Amino acid sequence: MAAEDTGKGDPSDPRPAPPCEIIEVHPVILRRFLVTLIRRSFLLPLVVCLGCVAQSASPDLTKKIERQLRSYYKMPPDVQVVIGPLSPSTEFPAYDAVVVTIDSGPRKQDLTFLVSKDHSSLMRLTKFDLTKDPLVETMSKIDINGRPTRGAKASKVVLVNFDDFECPFCSRLHQTLFPEILKEYGDRVTFIYKDYPMIEIHPWAMHAAVDANCLAAQNVDAYWDFADYIHANQHEVNNEKTPSARLEAVDRMTTLQGQKHNIDLPKLQACMKAQDETVVRASRKDGDSVGVDATPEMFVNGEKLDGAQPISTVRAALDRALKDANLPVPDHAATPAAAPPASK
Repeated sequence: MAAEDTGKGDPSDPRPAPPCEIIEVHPVILRRFLVTLIRRSFLLPLVVCLGCVAQSASPDLTKKIERQLRSYYKMPPDVQVVIGPLSPSTEFPAYDAVVVTIDSGPRKQDLTFLVSKDHSSLMRLTKFDLTKDPLVETMSKIDINGRPTRGAKASKVVLVNFDDFECPFCSRLHQTLFPEILKEYGDRVTFIYKDYPMIEIHPWAMHAAVDANCLAAQNVDAYWDFADYIHANQHEVNNEKTPSARLEAVDRMTTLQGQKHNIDLPKLQACMKAQDETVVRASRKDGDSVGVDATPEMFVNGEKLDGAQPISTVRAALDRALKDANLPVPDHAATPAAAPPASK
């Protein structure tokens, strides 16, 4: 048997501890020790390597990257730029990847850039996932269930317009779509309006959107007649002297359409009085999710048309969508050219 070793020695024994001892180790204990040693030997370089995966960019490199990005993207001074740590690129061995956060206050955006190993160049690549259809994904974010429609019923081609009843450019676009575009495409395209009142600059737009939805809840044609009338006669509302008088003017227009289409007026009046903004705000949220930040904003099967586009651009988008859906394209040969509306 081996001499017993307490590990501390006996403090009452004045003799010095022997320089060494022979200890007989049980084979099982030895095997466990060797396994533990091997495991720890494997983990040590792994931990060391993991610590090298991401490293902070030097102050000098951080400054260079920020100056390049501010200059290239023409960023306002109040936009914050945060340079993340460098990590080896999995796709480009000669480059490190770095995530740059652009913080403009209400919105933050993370952008990934590639930095050469010698820190002499910076580039950004856009990688497209060809297994997904971006237009289909865009349309999936826009809830059109229950919205009043015009034109073809349940067509494979859908034009969605985010609209504001007080917006002058929306008025011009509306009068291009209806009746001109509707005459050409009404038998093969479904037209849908979504609410996006710019409440920050248009004080009666929300009220008009709610009133329009009160009409739509009872009669789709009443909704569209209201949209046609108010877009053509915004001045009737704007000419009123006070904010409350403008809201009353909108209510009068709504009531007239209700009377014209013989809908339940007490029910309509109750809806108008309640001014429930839930549906309108949900529609604005849909718009935000697909990048709407002004009106008008159209989507033709997911393809975005920014602003009050000329009629030729709208036709081109609709024709392309019809061809993709294997639907016939109307003959434009005899169609007179229309003057384009002013952009937003």
